[in-house]
Amino acid sequence: MRDTGVVIAGVGLSECGRVDGMTPFALHQQAASRALADAGLSHADVDGFASTGLGVLAPVELAEYLGLRPTWVDSTGVGGSAWEVMLEHAVDAVRAGTAHNVLLVYAATARADLKNRLRTANLQLSSRGPSAFDVPFGHTLIAKYAMVARRHMHEFGTTIEQLANIAVDTRYNAGLNPDAFYRDAITVEDVAAATMVADPFTKLHCCIRSDGGGAVLVTSAERGRDLPSRPVRVLSCASASGTTTMSQWDDLTVSPAAASGALAFRRADITPADVDVCQFYDSFTSTVLLTFEALGFCERGEAGAFLEGGTMRVGGALPTNTDGGGLSACHPGMRGIFLLVEAVRQLREQAGARQVAGAKVACVNGTGGWFSSASTSLLAV
Repeated sequence: MRDTGVVIAGVGLSECGRVDGMTPFALHQQAASRALADAGLSHADVDGFASTGLGVLAPVELAEYLGLRPTWVDSTGVGGSAWEVMLEHAVDAVRAGTAHNVLLVYAATARADLKNRLRTANLQLSSRGPSAFDVPFGHTLIAKYAMVARRHMHEFGTTIEQLANIAVDTRYNAGLNPDAFYRDAITVEDVAAATMVADPFTKLHCCIRSDGGGAVLVTSAERGRDLPSRPVRVLSCASASGTTTMSQWDDLTVSPAAASGALAFRRADITPADVDVCQFYDSFTSTVLLTFEALGFCERGEAGAFLEGGTMRVGGALPTNTDGGGLSACHPGMRGIFLLVEAVRQLREQAGARQVAGAKVACVNGTGGWFSSASTSLLAV
């Protein structure tokens, strides 16, 4: 097992769920302050800053709001996988000595926006460039993920019940997390009976809308040894770009995580068999399905069967999305930062009732756009 010599020394979450009384800026500040306190560092210690998704000048505006004056910044915008990509960039910066303490932070008020009738579910990510060829046909983001599910069902015999099982097991984990937005148990029948959104997806196949934010503090292993919280080693990171238009996707059943995952496991010199806990982007049930296959936890076309029998549950064969994921716990628009926070808490044995016993290695995978990007991070203690 190899590592990068870089660690995650602090993590923090803002208030999550429905937070009507706080702006996105305030949620960023709350999450960042909690991550710094967890790391035992002050704002003055931060010389690297990474964020995206809030305005054109996100890292500049946010750094100003947070009272930071970084000399290294990143605002990579690749959708929900951005924070795994930016973790890779932060690792490179710390190793090169161009930054010493890098803060990654994200927050949004998607739930409050819904209350204020700022609905975005049916909007395109883009209508310019290559995307212009998709827009006239009404290929919304949700519809694209649903078409992925349909193709997998057609090609491999995956059933809608197997896809629904992903939502059921994720809700089971949410029931162990007092901070999850939805905690009541659901069944496969409940998933089938929910409101249809985009065939074959009902509402319970889709991520929730919530408010909330998260932050991660990255530093060197040498520095991390002197800080109060247990440092979590970054074994490796890898990223891959996919497509934005359906006509350019070679195979609708293969996530770009197939490329990022292979690189990450090779760089860390471990295999999926070494992983104890997973945190995968779960914008929709099909996202999770393709991710397991892409990363090599099962063969292509076999994820439906592989995930039967409580595989993803805390206490199951491969606990995944242990906080309840984007399907039940928290999804403010882009969820990549929350995957890293939960992975760190699991490896530090700070997850309470949802703790995975003996967790030493975590696999984190972010997915952006609609399988437009993927980034895989392997973490360990």
